[in-house]
Amino acid sequence: MSERLQVPGPDGRTIEVLVGGDPDGFGLLYHGGSPSAVAEYAPLDETARSLGLRLVTYSRPGYGASTPRPEAGRYADDVEESVLVLDHLGIGEFVTVGWSGGGPRALACAALLPERCRAAASVAGVAPYHGAGLDWFDGMADENHDEYHAAEQGREVYEAYLTENFSPILSASADEVAEAMGGLVTPVDKAAMTPLFADWLSRTFQNAGAQGVTGVRDDGIAAVTPWGYDLASIRVPVAIWQGREDAMVPFAHGEWLAANVPGAEAHLFDDEGHLSLVNRIDEILADLEQRAGI
Repeated sequence: MSERLQVPGPDGRTIEVLVGGDPDGFGLLYHGGSPSAVAEYAPLDETARSLGLRLVTYSRPGYGASTPRPEAGRYADDVEESVLVLDHLGIGEFVTVGWSGGGPRALACAALLPERCRAAASVAGVAPYHGAGLDWFDGMADENHDEYHAAEQGREVYEAYLTENFSPILSASADEVAEAMGGLVTPVDKAAMTPLFADWLSRTFQNAGAQGVTGVRDDGIAAVTPWGYDLASIRVPVAIWQGREDAMVPFAHGEWLAANVPGAEAHLFDDEGHLSLVNRIDEILADLEQRAGI
């Protein structure tokens, strides 16, 4: 049974947390994509429980019921919230998985918490905006080109862009979400969007928009700025999962991460997309446990 909590955060802020899976299990910290906020999803919860993992996720600042930061943070800054949440729940060592925009947060835990983070997985995770030799936009849907070029122009310009163009995604129902995402959804991903999956995506987007575009804005600014940690410093086991049929985070991002995270194990698929890859969650989590030796 999942439980929602409000956990004290830094500087008097609060963090919205969702806990599920096996209540006595090994800690699993899940970082959602951009945008996202906590929302129950039975397949993820049941898979975690079956593998003996205590599932923990939280809404990042500005999403859901989590207090925004005064200014947009870097990916590295989310480690502070991660530690506070884990400490509050009495979790010491843990494994972590990040989907899409959550990928850099999972890798941040691997880089900055090597004494606690036993293994990490990036699933359709974004690569650094200024990654050497990476054409960040190549293969990405036009919607993302427009959005992240707006993010480059700073908080006010980007917030105005999101308010005008992104709000339909944040308010979309389960029946509307695929259409609202437009060219971001490839045929492979559309086929993977079952009613159950679409319902979860809709609820996580709607909760993400509880404070308007605040969380989306800060997430996007983080995506186009330096991450605040060195990928080359990672020494814990990491797996990179990526599909070629992905118009949100192109295949080249996964290839780049696999080549630039020391010792990373690559799981690169020609026939998977951005959403469809999540249907491999049982395989992803079992692999994560094996890497962590638990």
